[in-house]
Amino acid sequence: MVNQIVNRLSGYSDEDMYHYCKLLKDTLESTMMHKGEEVRRFSTDPQTEEKINNSIKFYLDKMEKGNIEFRDYQLQIIKTGTECLQRHRFLYLAMEVRTGKTLTSLGICSNVGAKEVLFVTKKKAISSIEYDYAMLGPEYNIEVINYESLHLVWETKRWDVLVLDEAHSLGAFAKPSQRAELCAKIISQQKPMVILLSGTPTPESYSQMYHQVYAIPNNPFAEFKNFYRFADHYVDVKSKKVNSVFIKDYSHGKESIIEAMKPYTISYSQKEAGFVNNIKEEILYVTLKPSTYNMAARLKRDLVIEGKEEVILADTSVKLMTKLHQMYSGTIKFESGKSMIIDTSKAEFIKENFEGCKIGIFYKFKEEYEALKQVFGDELTTDLEDFNSTWKNIALQIVSGREGISLKKAEYLVYYNIDFSATSYWQSRDRMTTMDRKESEVYWIFAENGIEDKIYKAVTDKKDYTVKHFEKDLFSL
Repeated sequence: MVNQIVNRLSGYSDEDMYHYCKLLKDTLESTMMHKGEEVRRFSTDPQTEEKINNSIKFYLDKMEKGNIEFRDYQLQIIKTGTECLQRHRFLYLAMEVRTGKTLTSLGICSNVGAKEVLFVTKKKAISSIEYDYAMLGPEYNIEVINYESLHLVWETKRWDVLVLDEAHSLGAFAKPSQRAELCAKIISQQKPMVILLSGTPTPESYSQMYHQVYAIPNNPFAEFKNFYRFADHYVDVKSKKVNSVFIKDYSHGKESIIEAMKPYTISYSQKEAGFVNNIKEEILYVTLKPSTYNMAARLKRDLVIEGKEEVILADTSVKLMTKLHQMYSGTIKFESGKSMIIDTSKAEFIKENFEGCKIGIFYKFKEEYEALKQVFGDELTTDLEDFNSTWKNIALQIVSGREGISLKKAEYLVYYNIDFSATSYWQSRDRMTTMDRKESEVYWIFAENGIEDKIYKAVTDKKDYTVKHFEKDLFSL
């Protein structure tokens, strides 16, 4: 076995070697876009990959277990949560970010005598959960996967407890999402205890609660055979006009939904946990290239730009809003589906103004990462392990990076662009928060005379930026 693992580096502990081997694994598995397809950045032989995987397990097994201490409030939640889970066979931990809901859920799994636990989360959070499990050293076995892999494991073994991290991602309505249906299959066939985790259980509408719990036998809405019958009692159904057609709007869930969930829910805030974190925000403006402003003006005027090989079409308000959003951050996606960098002014501004600082950068469109990579080169990574263990900065897409990860090693958060979603705003800006950090600094990089200011005004008021907003703002752009 010794010949099949990565040799210990001088001065490295078991924990250091574990993180080093994880970094090797994540680096080898990193991908990039090539000719429109996602491919691996590096090629390697199966023997090397097996050696690295063996090394991760080897050093993880050697690490000292059981050296995690729960905070007092976590111990109390574990006690109360255990009682709730044993009584109802499901529990919702609505604990705000950085209060330790993941570790708390692992402690509850121990208390209920679980033997096999399936923990479903986002891909970027898998390594940190596996590390917490290793350090806790419980007696049960755990498999940690992302939601996209659920179809591979849902019937591979019998699970005692199913933990659903970022459970609000299951809350699509009026029909359940594919991931919600897969979770429902596991619950209906195996009858595990279920722990749901989220800092924001219903970020956009109380109606989002139904499909998070609909498959759990003892949920408070079990009498309703589907969302529509649930809506008859718990939603103020309205009509809204979409493309000249009136449709039913189910987004106005009543507060009675949350009341019905209270017996199964434990809520805990950062304030209760003793966090005193002031998030300081500042907007920095960048003047883009004249050609970029000219292109935006032409698109607003003509609604189409035809080049020799590609076409930019904005024949609807939605398309125009999206295309301008891209342009004001220096990229564009053509009708063919291909994308192009048209202006690196924002990336160059970030590089120049945050030189020597360790930063987390949030971007919206995929081509924006390519612009950042073009300017930052090897100083940029998308891997959290790499970010935590090296001098590199990290770039994350807003939606995938807004939940389940900690950027506590960052000195500043810098937004290359802003998302239309109010949820993205409130969740992503909190990624640096820790118990010991008293202040976080967040910087928004906006184009002079761009669209970002308009979006910012909406999301800070806890409203998504919609076409309705855009059509009102268009004359001032």
